[in-house]
Amino acid sequence: MASTQIPTVLAIAGTDPTGGAGLQADIKAISETGGFPLSVVTSLVAQNTCGVREVHTPPVDFLLAQLDAVFDDVRVDAVKIGMLGTAEVTEAVTGYLDAHPVKTLVLDPVMVATSGDRLLDSAAEAALRELCRRATVITPNLPELAVLAGEPEAEDLDAAVAQGARLAAELGCAVVVKGGHLSEERADNVWVSPAGATHPAPTARVATRNTHGTGCSLSSALAGRLAAGDEPGDALAWATGWLAEAIGHADALGIGEGNGPVDHTHRSRRLAAAAATTPWPEPASVPEALEAPEDLGALATEGLEARIEAAGPWTAALWRAAAGVAEAATTGEFVRRLTGGSLAKPQFDFYLHQDKLYLDDYSEALAEVGTHTPAGEDRLAWFHDAAETIETEAALHRAWFPEGADAEDPSPVTLGYTSFLRAAVRSEEPCVGAAAVLPCYWLYSEIGLRMAEHIREDHPYRAWLETYSDEGFITQTKAALARVERALAAGSPRGRARAVRAFLNSCHWEREFFDQASRA
Repeated sequence: MASTQIPTVLAIAGTDPTGGAGLQADIKAISETGGFPLSVVTSLVAQNTCGVREVHTPPVDFLLAQLDAVFDDVRVDAVKIGMLGTAEVTEAVTGYLDAHPVKTLVLDPVMVATSGDRLLDSAAEAALRELCRRATVITPNLPELAVLAGEPEAEDLDAAVAQGARLAAELGCAVVVKGGHLSEERADNVWVSPAGATHPAPTARVATRNTHGTGCSLSSALAGRLAAGDEPGDALAWATGWLAEAIGHADALGIGEGNGPVDHTHRSRRLAAAAATTPWPEPASVPEALEAPEDLGALATEGLEARIEAAGPWTAALWRAAAGVAEAATTGEFVRRLTGGSLAKPQFDFYLHQDKLYLDDYSEALAEVGTHTPAGEDRLAWFHDAAETIETEAALHRAWFPEGADAEDPSPVTLGYTSFLRAAVRSEEPCVGAAAVLPCYWLYSEIGLRMAEHIREDHPYRAWLETYSDEGFITQTKAALARVERALAAGSPRGRARAVRAFLNSCHWEREFFDQASRA
């Protein structure tokens, strides 16, 4: 039977009373990875977001007493080391870990400040270099990488990776090369093994000054995922993606007057919100009967402005009621990472597998809408789109997955969405099913148009993005809008109310469907 024990990670570092860096950041980061954080203090630092005021280093005997207290009582699966400060402290930690070896040792070699100022004297630097030789992986910033390599600081990522490879071979440990300090458009990280193998973790650069403690946080998250058993590339991809989300929401924290901290717990709060059982408010607010589009006026929400115009007053009222949900769908974590090209491949693969399962059922739903639509051009159009969905889906998935690739089972979100659609399209009133299938046209197109603005030649998911922003799909969406407008106009007051609820529920399911891949 597999062990149910969660991995333990010991952080050895200094403190930050404002919580953005040091042990406080280590504890939050390790917790976010699913690990149990342990901590040993090397230095008591009086600092805030504006700078360091004073540092007190307790006697080495007390440092060793803390380490004994941990190792005498607790299983230690991994160790993350941050600020050590002096040669004496560094040598003490090195000697202790030689006597108490651990499987995973992640070292953030705190040697050079972001400003470029050296933080250690020559004796302490020499001691830290010896500790690096014991590490599984080190995570220097670019100035620290240059000091350790004895070379000028790299000016681009390729040069930094080459420098990291030389250092990894010399020290016998892996090196994570961090692109955050470069001036390039991206801020990719790369794991470089002693043998020269590389594992890139792409990420978009976030425009913010609130990056206090990012070095501590990345190395601790990396230690947590390695302790959990992740392979190096997977561990770095997870840590990079988690930190990118934390940085992306740092400005909203409003902590401190200087360079503030990142939002370490944003992912956890997002996942907790996704698991909430509170009913979606918009569908529940729809009146029992709708005589005119104006009856939906009270449901109008602030949010995303549609770039594809509504086909008439009924579809315009639909969008006004769904604008807030649409905003959430287009700004969610999955869409943000996908747009920036930093979405991890396993997450995209998961999404595409679920998309295939969904589109199989969606095609049937479109055909069912056609069955309930009065004979004429609109009925034929629904049948045409049903057939084209299968064709498009097959082409997309053939391009991405090799022939014979294992199919996944539908996720709870996919099952929920497709079950809802199957029930909605069986309604005797055509407008209900037509409204239920509309978000897969309209929201997809709106998201696709916005993603298209960020497609670059080397975007890893370019083919998929282009499919949902091309003129053919936009034209198809406009035609579907016109059909839904006509169906709503012809519906009964109660049928329209059910149709609006179906549309709003589908908008929420679309948001959930996108976001589920970012919960891995």
